[in-house]
Amino acid sequence: MIDLIVKAIAYSSCIGIGAASITMIYDATRTFNFAHASMVSYGMYIAFITAYLLGFTPYHALPLAILVGGGLGLVTYYGVNKWLLKARASETNLMMSTLGVDLIMFGFLNVLSDYLIQVYKVPAKFFVLETKDIMIQVGDTSIRLVGIVAPLVLAAIVVSLHIFLTRTKIGVAMRASIENPALASISGINTDVVYALAWLIGGALATLSGLLISLVVTGYTAAGMTMIVSFFAGSIVGGLFSIFGSLLGGLLVGLSEFLGISLLGSVLGGCIYAYRPAIPLAAMAITLLLKPEGLAGFFVKVRE
Repeated sequence: MIDLIVKAIAYSSCIGIGAASITMIYDATRTFNFAHASMVSYGMYIAFITAYLLGFTPYHALPLAILVGGGLGLVTYYGVNKWLLKARASETNLMMSTLGVDLIMFGFLNVLSDYLIQVYKVPAKFFVLETKDIMIQVGDTSIRLVGIVAPLVLAAIVVSLHIFLTRTKIGVAMRASIENPALASISGINTDVVYALAWLIGGALATLSGLLISLVVTGYTAAGMTMIVSFFAGSIVGGLFSIFGSLLGGLLVGLSEFLGISLLGSVLGGCIYAYRPAIPLAAMAITLLLKPEGLAGFFVKVRE
């Protein structure tokens, strides 16, 4: 039971981090980033390579995951998104372009996994990193470190983003560009830098969530695609126009999904696990029908 709760906390924290990535990029560029799926998978493979080939724990690769994810975000922005924004492409076209980027990233990831299998003889197609986690003794109980690290990383992101968006010039400029791009441009704010920074942070958060979540779920090249519904659900439940709301929304969606399917599985049997995506889908649908602005809408009313 304790292990289930620890996994649920770790999983939901990772969903919260990933949901913030989606919201960050959408708020800045009005682009739903479907390449988020492969960015998450890249984080999982960074953890795999670190554990299986280098002999370190996945936690040692946290800085590398941030760098790789940020790089993927910048490549996506400067390679595709920037030019479509200049052409004033519709949100649909912006979204579809990221789907194309995702397929390219997915192809490279499959090449990488095949290379690892052929050269290093490691199980790179499907892998489990739970055994690579660090166990901590708490009284008579052993718990896995990811259950502590993941929520701490989530909390650190909340604090860091708050300081960045409210206490730094570039952060304030980013908020201004998000709220009113036209006025921000007239005011002399370089929106190109703001958009690039949003993709940099968004990509880093996506890959970071992938690295941590690899210690909870099975890793494979399409793992990010299977979890994309949960990430988007967290973003929508929290509020598409609130980064901090999406962090909370992802946390709630992740908890309800992980604990909900475990409870249903214990009652109805293992066959119910195939319907796991129905939980975040239901959360997304209910939010869009009853409270389209998400949890962030409640925060706005409280402030008013």
